[in-house]
Amino acid sequence: MTHDHHHHGLASAQGGDKRLIIAIGVNVLLTIVQIIGGVFSGSLALIADAIHNLSDAAALAIALIARRIARVPADEDHTFGHGRAELIGAVFNLSWLIFIGLFLIVEAIKRLLDPQPVEGWTVVVVAGVALVVDVATVMLTYRMAKQSMNIRAAFIHNLSDALASLGVIIGGVLILTFDWNFVDAIVTLAIAGYILAHAGMEIPKAIHILMQGVPRDLDVATVTEDLKQLDGIIDIQYVHIWHIDEHRRSFEGHIFVDSPAKMEPIKLLLRQRLADSYDITHSTLEFEFTTTESLAGKV
Repeated sequence: MTHDHHHHGLASAQGGDKRLIIAIGVNVLLTIVQIIGGVFSGSLALIADAIHNLSDAAALAIALIARRIARVPADEDHTFGHGRAELIGAVFNLSWLIFIGLFLIVEAIKRLLDPQPVEGWTVVVVAGVALVVDVATVMLTYRMAKQSMNIRAAFIHNLSDALASLGVIIGGVLILTFDWNFVDAIVTLAIAGYILAHAGMEIPKAIHILMQGVPRDLDVATVTEDLKQLDGIIDIQYVHIWHIDEHRRSFEGHIFVDSPAKMEPIKLLLRQRLADSYDITHSTLEFEFTTTESLAGKV
């Protein structure tokens, strides 16, 4: 049974890797097409979208590498395993997204101050092809993005690209219809704003976990008070709760009990409550036998 579960998990992970590899290849090809189209049409938005697409391919590659490193088993140098590699990949990708967003804002402002003619039809056709590819890439990574902050960072790259391609198409149509060349810069600003908004929301989450922060859905005092209600526990002190990685949480605490005979049963009860109520599957519990009176004396 365990072997079957391991085999299924490995097969699922390899299937996810294949989807990422396909997405990387498609994005590299799309980047080449968009750069050629942007140069010939004079569209900043199209070239901006191409640069973002290239960053998508890089983001997906980083996500893939981090994903594979995260699966390396624990060793003497990394006793908790390598799961945080995915968070490092996420922070890198999200930081890169922020840089891209700021770069596009600067370039768009320059274009607003000095509008350039844009070949509308080229923009619409190439961006249309890009939209199809972007949607396909989003679909390849959508399911994995729900379970991994690392993949979600790459997914945001691709989702913003899909919306950017749609925006470029709308901009191209407006240029063709009304000769509004400034729309190209406006679309670029909108793309940049979307990128910065999503990267700005995601990166604090990844950094919080890397900084061993308390899980956002938990409060240390509330968890401590709940655990203290278990029969035989007098007090719990020196409590620490933190993320080992995105999916594993750890608890550490000093448990005061009223009878040495209760230590083992209480340990089992504590671990069961931590797992069932707080999704904490790793715990370090230090026990001490004392009485209410002696504990009050210590305080």
